[in-house]
Amino acid sequence: MLIGSMSVIGLVDNFIRFIADEGGVWQFYLMRALFTCLLISGYFVYRRRQLRTSHFWWVTLRSTLTAAAILVYFIAISFLPIAIAGAILFASPIFLLIFSVLIFGTRIGGWRILAVISGFVGITLVLKPDLQDLSILTLVPALAGIMYALGQLVTRYKCANEDTLVLLFGFFLATGVLGLLGVVLLSVFPSLQGMSTEVPFVSTGWVTPSGKFLFWTMIQGIGSLIAVSGLIRAYQIAEPTYIAVFEYSFIVFAGFWGWIIWNEVLDTIAVTGIIIIITAGVIITVRAAKSEEA
Repeated sequence: MLIGSMSVIGLVDNFIRFIADEGGVWQFYLMRALFTCLLISGYFVYRRRQLRTSHFWWVTLRSTLTAAAILVYFIAISFLPIAIAGAILFASPIFLLIFSVLIFGTRIGGWRILAVISGFVGITLVLKPDLQDLSILTLVPALAGIMYALGQLVTRYKCANEDTLVLLFGFFLATGVLGLLGVVLLSVFPSLQGMSTEVPFVSTGWVTPSGKFLFWTMIQGIGSLIAVSGLIRAYQIAEPTYIAVFEYSFIVFAGFWGWIIWNEVLDTIAVTGIIIIITAGVIITVRAAKSEEA
Protein backbone atom coordinates (compact mmCIF):
# COMPACT_ATOMS: atom_id res chain seq x y z
CA MET A 1 0.00 0.00 0.00
CA LEU A 2 2.72 2.47 0.99
CA ILE A 3 4.96 1.68 -1.97
CA GLY A 4 1.96 2.01 -4.28
CA SER A 5 1.09 5.41 -2.79
CA MET A 6 4.64 6.68 -3.21
CA SER A 7 4.71 5.44 -6.80
CA VAL A 8 1.46 7.27 -7.59
CA ILE A 9 2.69 10.53 -6.02
CA GLY A 10 5.98 10.24 -7.90
CA LEU A 11 3.99 9.80 -11.12
CA VAL A 12 1.33 12.51 -10.76
CA ASP A 13 3.82 15.12 -9.57
CA ASN A 14 5.54 14.74 -12.94
CA PHE A 15 2.31 15.99 -14.53
CA ILE A 16 2.96 19.45 -13.07
CA ARG A 17 5.01 20.33 -16.14
CA PHE A 18 2.08 19.57 -18.44
CA ILE A 19 0.01 21.92 -16.29
CA ALA A 20 2.76 24.57 -16.26
CA ASP A 21 2.63 24.68 -20.07
CA GLU A 22 -1.04 25.66 -19.94
CA GLY A 23 -1.40 27.97 -16.92
CA GLY A 24 -0.03 29.24 -13.63
CA VAL A 25 0.51 27.55 -10.30
CA TRP A 26 -2.06 29.78 -8.57
CA GLN A 27 -4.88 28.80 -10.93
CA PHE A 28 -3.84 25.15 -10.68
CA TYR A 29 -3.84 25.31 -6.88
CA LEU A 30 -7.28 26.95 -6.82
CA MET A 31 -8.96 24.62 -9.31
CA ARG A 32 -7.43 21.47 -7.83
CA ALA A 33 -8.62 22.55 -4.37
CA LEU A 34 -12.18 23.08 -5.60
CA PHE A 35 -12.17 19.59 -7.08
CA THR A 36 -10.53 17.75 -4.17
CA CYS A 37 -12.44 19.58 -1.41
CA LEU A 38 -15.69 18.73 -3.18
CA LEU A 39 -14.72 15.05 -3.23
CA ILE A 40 -13.68 15.03 0.44
CA SER A 41 -16.86 16.88 1.47
CA GLY A 42 -18.92 14.35 -0.46
CA TYR A 43 -17.20 11.55 1.44
CA PHE A 44 -17.98 13.21 4.78
CA VAL A 45 -21.64 13.63 3.80
CA TYR A 46 -21.84 10.02 2.61
CA ARG A 47 -20.28 8.72 5.84
CA ARG A 48 -22.35 11.18 7.92
CA ARG A 49 -19.23 12.55 9.54
CA GLN A 50 -18.57 16.12 10.63
CA LEU A 51 -15.64 18.33 9.70
CA ARG A 52 -14.70 19.25 13.24
CA THR A 53 -11.38 20.30 14.71
CA SER A 54 -10.30 20.68 18.33
CA HIS A 55 -7.61 23.27 17.63
CA PHE A 56 -8.78 25.44 14.74
CA TRP A 57 -5.87 27.90 14.66
CA TRP A 58 -3.20 25.23 14.96
CA VAL A 59 -4.83 23.25 12.16
CA THR A 60 -4.99 26.45 10.12
CA LEU A 61 -1.30 27.14 10.70
CA ARG A 62 -0.36 23.54 9.90
CA SER A 63 -2.44 23.59 6.71
CA THR A 64 -0.98 26.92 5.58
CA LEU A 65 2.63 25.87 6.16
CA THR A 66 2.19 22.54 4.40
CA ALA A 67 0.26 24.05 1.50
CA ALA A 68 2.91 26.76 1.07
CA ALA A 69 5.66 24.12 1.14
CA ILE A 70 4.04 22.04 -1.59
CA LEU A 71 3.35 25.22 -3.59
CA VAL A 72 7.06 26.07 -3.56
CA TYR A 73 7.88 22.42 -4.35
CA PHE A 74 5.59 22.51 -7.41
CA ILE A 75 7.25 25.73 -8.54
CA ALA A 76 10.63 24.00 -8.20
CA ILE A 77 9.41 21.05 -10.29
CA SER A 78 8.69 23.43 -13.17
CA PHE A 79 12.41 24.17 -13.61
CA LEU A 80 14.25 21.34 -11.79
CA PRO A 81 14.32 17.55 -12.20
CA ILE A 82 11.61 16.18 -9.91
CA ALA A 83 14.04 13.83 -8.14
CA ILE A 84 16.13 16.82 -7.04
CA ALA A 85 13.14 18.90 -5.89
CA GLY A 86 11.70 15.86 -4.11
CA ALA A 87 14.99 15.04 -2.41
CA ILE A 88 15.20 18.54 -0.91
CA LEU A 89 11.55 18.41 0.18
CA PHE A 90 12.19 15.09 1.90
CA ALA A 91 15.21 16.59 3.63
CA SER A 92 12.56 18.01 6.00
CA PRO A 93 13.57 15.64 8.88
CA ILE A 94 16.90 17.49 8.95
CA PHE A 95 15.19 20.87 9.27
CA LEU A 96 12.60 19.39 11.66
CA LEU A 97 15.33 18.22 14.02
CA ILE A 98 17.01 21.64 13.95
CA PHE A 99 13.73 23.43 14.74
CA SER A 100 12.97 20.92 17.52
CA VAL A 101 16.30 21.73 19.14
CA LEU A 102 15.95 25.51 18.71
CA ILE A 103 12.27 25.83 19.68
CA PHE A 104 11.62 22.97 22.11
CA GLY A 105 15.13 22.32 23.39
CA THR A 106 15.12 18.71 22.21
CA ARG A 107 18.32 16.93 23.23
CA ILE A 108 20.07 14.95 20.51
CA GLY A 109 23.09 12.67 20.42
CA GLY A 110 26.07 12.27 18.15
CA TRP A 111 24.31 10.17 15.53
CA ARG A 112 21.67 12.79 14.79
CA ILE A 113 24.21 15.63 14.84
CA LEU A 114 26.26 13.69 12.28
CA ALA A 115 23.09 13.06 10.24
CA VAL A 116 22.27 16.79 10.15
CA ILE A 117 25.78 17.68 8.97
CA SER A 118 25.70 14.90 6.37
CA GLY A 119 22.25 16.01 5.25
CA PHE A 120 23.45 19.52 4.49
CA VAL A 121 26.38 18.06 2.56
CA GLY A 122 23.86 16.05 0.54
CA ILE A 123 21.70 19.14 -0.10
CA THR A 124 24.77 21.03 -1.32
CA LEU A 125 25.71 18.19 -3.68
CA VAL A 126 22.17 18.03 -5.08
CA LEU A 127 21.71 21.78 -5.60
CA LYS A 128 25.35 22.45 -6.61
CA PRO A 129 25.03 26.20 -5.88
CA ASP A 130 27.27 28.52 -7.89
CA LEU A 131 28.57 30.96 -5.29
CA GLN A 132 29.58 33.42 -8.02
CA ASP A 133 26.11 33.40 -9.57
CA LEU A 134 23.82 32.61 -6.64
CA SER A 135 20.12 33.29 -7.30
CA ILE A 136 16.90 32.90 -5.37
CA LEU A 137 16.02 29.94 -7.59
CA THR A 138 18.83 27.97 -5.96
CA LEU A 139 17.11 28.32 -2.58
CA VAL A 140 13.55 27.52 -3.72
CA PRO A 141 13.69 23.75 -3.01
CA ALA A 142 15.31 24.34 0.39
CA LEU A 143 12.52 26.80 1.27
CA ALA A 144 9.98 24.07 0.53
CA GLY A 145 11.81 21.68 2.86
CA ILE A 146 11.96 24.26 5.65
CA MET A 147 8.24 25.09 5.49
CA TYR A 148 7.33 21.41 5.24
CA ALA A 149 9.39 20.74 8.37
CA LEU A 150 7.61 23.56 10.23
CA GLY A 151 4.28 22.05 9.19
CA GLN A 152 5.39 18.66 10.52
CA LEU A 153 6.46 20.32 13.76
CA VAL A 154 2.99 21.81 14.26
CA THR A 155 1.42 18.47 13.34
CA ARG A 156 3.51 16.57 15.87
CA TYR A 157 3.15 18.94 18.83
CA LYS A 158 -0.24 20.61 18.27
CA CYS A 159 -2.34 18.47 15.90
CA ALA A 160 -1.43 14.91 16.90
CA ASN A 161 -4.99 14.07 17.97
CA GLU A 162 -6.79 15.63 15.02
CA ASP A 163 -8.76 13.52 12.54
CA THR A 164 -6.43 12.76 9.63
CA LEU A 165 -9.19 13.43 7.09
CA VAL A 166 -9.82 16.83 8.67
CA LEU A 167 -6.12 17.60 8.28
CA LEU A 168 -6.30 16.43 4.66
CA PHE A 169 -9.30 18.68 3.99
CA GLY A 170 -7.56 21.58 5.74
CA PHE A 171 -4.49 21.12 3.56
CA PHE A 172 -6.43 21.18 0.29
CA LEU A 173 -8.57 24.09 1.50
CA ALA A 174 -5.39 26.04 2.30
CA THR A 175 -4.06 25.33 -1.19
CA GLY A 176 -7.27 26.80 -2.58
CA VAL A 177 -6.96 29.94 -0.45
CA LEU A 178 -3.34 30.44 -1.52
CA GLY A 179 -4.32 29.86 -5.13
CA LEU A 180 -7.17 32.39 -4.88
CA LEU A 181 -4.88 34.99 -3.29
CA GLY A 182 -2.33 34.54 -6.07
CA VAL A 183 -4.93 34.80 -8.83
CA VAL A 184 -6.48 37.93 -7.26
CA LEU A 185 -3.09 39.57 -6.72
CA LEU A 186 -2.04 39.01 -10.33
CA SER A 187 -5.43 40.30 -11.53
CA VAL A 188 -5.30 43.47 -9.40
CA PHE A 189 -1.66 44.09 -10.34
CA PRO A 190 -1.38 42.82 -13.93
CA SER A 191 2.10 44.30 -14.20
CA LEU A 192 3.27 41.38 -12.03
CA GLN A 193 2.29 38.90 -14.71
CA GLY A 194 5.19 37.73 -16.79
CA MET A 195 7.77 39.30 -14.46
CA SER A 196 9.49 35.97 -13.91
CA THR A 197 10.75 34.91 -17.32
CA GLU A 198 12.78 32.07 -15.79
CA VAL A 199 9.79 30.59 -13.96
CA PRO A 200 6.60 31.71 -15.76
CA PHE A 201 4.61 29.14 -13.77
CA VAL A 202 4.69 31.48 -10.76
CA SER A 203 3.87 34.76 -12.56
CA THR A 204 1.01 33.59 -14.77
CA GLY A 205 -2.41 34.76 -13.62
CA TRP A 206 -5.86 33.52 -14.55
CA VAL A 207 -6.21 32.23 -18.10
CA THR A 208 -9.10 30.51 -19.79
CA PRO A 209 -8.45 26.89 -18.83
CA SER A 210 -7.76 24.63 -21.76
CA GLY A 211 -8.94 21.06 -21.96
CA LYS A 212 -5.37 19.92 -21.36
CA PHE A 213 -5.10 22.06 -18.22
CA LEU A 214 -8.38 20.75 -16.80
CA PHE A 215 -7.52 17.15 -17.65
CA TRP A 216 -4.08 17.14 -16.01
CA THR A 217 -5.33 19.13 -13.01
CA MET A 218 -8.09 16.58 -12.44
CA ILE A 219 -5.72 13.62 -12.90
CA GLN A 220 -3.16 15.17 -10.56
CA GLY A 221 -5.85 15.87 -7.96
CA ILE A 222 -7.33 12.36 -8.10
CA GLY A 223 -3.87 10.79 -7.94
CA SER A 224 -2.92 12.94 -4.96
CA LEU A 225 -6.11 12.03 -3.08
CA ILE A 226 -5.69 8.31 -3.73
CA ALA A 227 -2.01 8.35 -2.76
CA VAL A 228 -2.45 10.45 0.37
CA SER A 229 -5.42 8.33 1.45
CA GLY A 230 -3.25 5.23 1.08
CA LEU A 231 -0.49 6.90 3.06
CA ILE A 232 -2.92 7.81 5.86
CA ARG A 233 -4.19 4.22 5.94
CA ALA A 234 -0.62 2.93 6.08
CA TYR A 235 0.10 5.13 9.11
CA GLN A 236 -3.03 3.75 10.77
CA ILE A 237 -2.10 0.06 10.42
CA ALA A 238 1.72 0.01 10.52
CA GLU A 239 4.57 1.22 12.69
CA PRO A 240 5.03 4.99 12.01
CA THR A 241 8.83 4.76 11.93
CA TYR A 242 8.65 2.02 9.31
CA ILE A 243 6.28 4.13 7.21
CA ALA A 244 8.42 7.27 7.54
CA VAL A 245 11.52 5.42 6.33
CA PHE A 246 9.78 3.93 3.31
CA GLU A 247 8.33 7.31 2.33
CA TYR A 248 11.76 7.98 0.86
CA SER A 249 10.89 5.54 -1.93
CA PHE A 250 9.07 8.56 -3.39
CA ILE A 251 12.42 9.98 -4.53
CA VAL A 252 13.22 6.77 -6.39
CA PHE A 253 9.80 6.65 -8.07
CA ALA A 254 9.90 10.37 -8.89
CA GLY A 255 13.29 9.89 -10.54
CA PHE A 256 12.06 6.80 -12.40
CA TRP A 257 8.96 8.52 -13.78
CA GLY A 258 11.03 11.62 -14.58
CA TRP A 259 13.31 9.41 -16.64
CA ILE A 260 10.38 7.67 -18.40
CA ILE A 261 8.37 10.84 -19.12
CA TRP A 262 11.01 13.56 -19.46
CA ASN A 263 14.17 11.56 -20.15
CA GLU A 264 15.81 13.15 -17.10
CA VAL A 265 19.07 11.53 -16.05
CA LEU A 266 20.85 12.79 -12.92
CA ASP A 267 24.62 13.02 -12.76
CA THR A 268 26.73 11.09 -10.26
CA ILE A 269 27.10 14.06 -7.89
CA ALA A 270 23.32 14.59 -7.66
CA VAL A 271 22.67 10.88 -7.11
CA THR A 272 25.33 10.81 -4.38
CA GLY A 273 23.69 13.81 -2.70
CA ILE A 274 20.26 12.15 -2.82
CA ILE A 275 21.64 8.98 -1.23
CA ILE A 276 23.24 11.04 1.55
CA ILE A 277 19.97 12.93 2.18
CA ILE A 278 17.97 9.69 2.35
CA THR A 279 20.52 8.10 4.69
CA ALA A 280 20.54 11.15 6.97
CA GLY A 281 16.74 11.26 7.06
CA VAL A 282 16.48 7.57 7.91
CA ILE A 283 19.06 7.91 10.71
CA ILE A 284 17.22 10.89 12.20
CA THR A 285 13.85 9.12 11.99
CA VAL A 286 15.08 5.85 13.51
CA ARG A 287 17.12 7.51 16.27
CA ALA A 288 14.17 9.77 17.16
CA ALA A 289 11.93 6.71 17.50
CA LYS A 290 14.45 4.97 19.76
CA SER A 291 14.77 8.13 21.86
CA GLU A 292 10.98 8.26 22.36
CA GLU A 293 10.90 4.57 23.33
CA ALA A 294 13.61 5.16 25.93
